[in-house]
Amino acid sequence: MATLTVFTPAYNRAHTIGRTYESLCRQTCKDFEWLVVDDGSSDNTRELVEGWIAEGKIPIRYIYQQNQGMHGAHNTAYRNINTPLNTCIDSDDYMPDDAVEKILNCWQQHGSDKVSGLVGLDVTEDGSLIGTKFPPGMEKTTLQGFYEAGGSGDKKLVYRTEVIKRYPEYPLFEGERYVGLAYKYMLIDQDYELITLNEPLVIVEYQQDGSSFNMYKQYWNNPRGSAFYRITEMQTTHSLKRKLMVCTHYVSSSIICRNWRFLQESPEKLLTLLCIPSGLALYLLIRHKVKHNSLMKFNKRIKENS
Repeated sequence: MATLTVFTPAYNRAHTIGRTYESLCRQTCKDFEWLVVDDGSSDNTRELVEGWIAEGKIPIRYIYQQNQGMHGAHNTAYRNINTPLNTCIDSDDYMPDDAVEKILNCWQQHGSDKVSGLVGLDVTEDGSLIGTKFPPGMEKTTLQGFYEAGGSGDKKLVYRTEVIKRYPEYPLFEGERYVGLAYKYMLIDQDYELITLNEPLVIVEYQQDGSSFNMYKQYWNNPRGSAFYRITEMQTTHSLKRKLMVCTHYVSSSIICRNWRFLQESPEKLLTLLCIPSGLALYLLIRHKVKHNSLMKFNKRIKENS
């Protein structure tokens, strides 16, 4: 059995996932397998992956499911991972050639059952670091501890499979396709630290149709999932400033989904009450942004077809 599973949720990413595959074929350490969770793609993702399986260059498993969103694909991945370690590489990202080698060397030297895994760096295609490195002396940290200490930027997580399976799955809300992936990470942070690795483990390219470019639309289309996520964040964050932001988002999401019991259901009732005005303002901003973007797209289609 391999030591590491690299898993990739894929939804209509046939035009980018080939780069992910090629980077895995170039890895200097082959002690891994690739798990592709196809989240209901309508393009030729299946045919591509089946062709790569036939090539036999690296061990690949392919699972198809009806579309559930990124968090639903993560649920499926975690249910099907059997290796000691796992990490997610998105279908529009890829790994430096020595990333697996760096992960396993770090784990061999420093890993133990007292930590949840390790955390490394994200970089862009030109090698620019996303956010900040881990500061000197920070050999272990929680994600929350890193960000509350002034750290910034997306980071690449490598979890012990035994640990991540121990925590609840991401909930699925009918008609919605998004719950923040950090839901699980916040829960794990309460019990374990991560080993820090100041090395790039993934090269990222944010797609125009990816989640990073569609947050207002995600908030509008997935309000119950967003509110659920914010409740967890209220219970785990220590920063008052952050809690106020979280409560504002919680109020906004509750208004979008017309949940008028939100104050009763909040674990931070006083802060939530104080954030009703800012939450209403955020709701109005999100509604405006979504309607404006929809109008822009409609006008663009009209011009293209005229």
